[in-house]
Amino acid sequence: MKNKKRAVTIQNVAKAAGVSVSTVSRVLNGKTDVASDTQTRILSIINKLGYTSNLAARSMRTRKKNLIGLVVPDFGLYSFEIMKGINRAIAESTFDLLAYTTGDAQKNGATLHEQHYVSLLSNSVTDGVIVVASGSAEFVANSPIVAVDPHIFNPNYPCVQGMNYHGSLEVMEYLIGLGHRRIGFISGRQDAGTAERRLKGYQDALTNAGIELDEELIIPGDFTQRTAYKCARQLLTLSNPPTAIFAANDQSAIGAIQAAEELGLLVPSDLSVVGFDNISEAKHLGITTVDQFLAEMGYVAVQMLIKLINGESLEFEIHKMPTKLVIRNSCQKLIQDAQLLSG
Repeated sequence: MKNKKRAVTIQNVAKAAGVSVSTVSRVLNGKTDVASDTQTRILSIINKLGYTSNLAARSMRTRKKNLIGLVVPDFGLYSFEIMKGINRAIAESTFDLLAYTTGDAQKNGATLHEQHYVSLLSNSVTDGVIVVASGSAEFVANSPIVAVDPHIFNPNYPCVQGMNYHGSLEVMEYLIGLGHRRIGFISGRQDAGTAERRLKGYQDALTNAGIELDEELIIPGDFTQRTAYKCARQLLTLSNPPTAIFAANDQSAIGAIQAAEELGLLVPSDLSVVGFDNISEAKHLGITTVDQFLAEMGYVAVQMLIKLINGESLEFEIHKMPTKLVIRNSCQKLIQDAQLLSG
C-alpha cells in the first residue's frame, strides 16, 4: 500500500527558496515590496512543488491568517468613502481584506445579517473584523472587532465615530449667521444614534440663538436620496416654507436640491441647502457640508484592529473624529424683505 503524499506547506516553499515564511506569504498575498527576482524564484518553486494556498492553511507561526473581515451595509457613496481609508490601511499592512454586505442598508433584518456575518468571519477565517455603521449593541466573536460610525450609543466594542453633535451645531450656527430663521431639517434613520445627535445639534442651536423650535420643520428621513426628495417637497410646499434646509447627510441634501429644482426654486438664491459627510458627490455638486473625514475613519479603524490582533492595548476605546464645516456654493445670505424694501 502506497503512503499518502504529504501536502506541501508554506515552510517547504520558504526552505526551497531560501527565504522566510513571511516573504513567501507576502508574495502569495500580492504585496509589492518583495524584489522581482525573489518573487519569480518563489513562484517558480510554488509551481514546481505544487503548493496550493487556502484560507485555512495560511496560518503561520504566529497563528494569524493575515486576513481582516469587513462587514458593510452596502457599497454606496457613504460606504465607499470609508472603504477608501480601509483600502489604504490594508495596502500598508500585511493583511488582506474579505468583505461582506447585505447590499442594502434599508433591508429588513439588516442587523441580524450583520451579526451573522461578523460571527462567520470572526469565528473562522479572519483575525478580526471591521463593521461599518453597526446597528448591533454586541457581537458573538472570537476575534477583535472595531466599528466605524456605529449607529448605537455606547457600543461594547471599540469604534471610530464622528463628532456628529458638534458638526450639526456648526452647520446651524453658520445658517443662522447668514440670517436664516426658518430652517428645515431632514433627519436620518430613527434607529441611528448618529441621526439623533445631529437632530439634537439642530435643536440646541435654535435654542441657543433664541429661535423657537417649529416641529413642522422637522421631517423624518432615512439617509436616502429618494426619501429626502419627498421630505423636501413636504417642507417646500408648506404655507410658510423654510429658507434653508439642513439635511442629515449629503445624499439627503442631493434629494432636497432635486426637489427644490423641480418646484422651480434655485439653490442657493431661493433656498440654502447643507448636508453632512462630505462624500465626493457633494464636492462635485458644490454642496456645503460637514466633513467627518470618512476615509480617515476607515483608516484609523484598521489601525486599531491590527493593534488588537497583535495583542496591543488601545489608547482610547472610542476614537472621536473631529468634524469640519466645508463651505461651498449651496448657501446664501438671506436678504430680508425689509432690507429689500429699504433698498
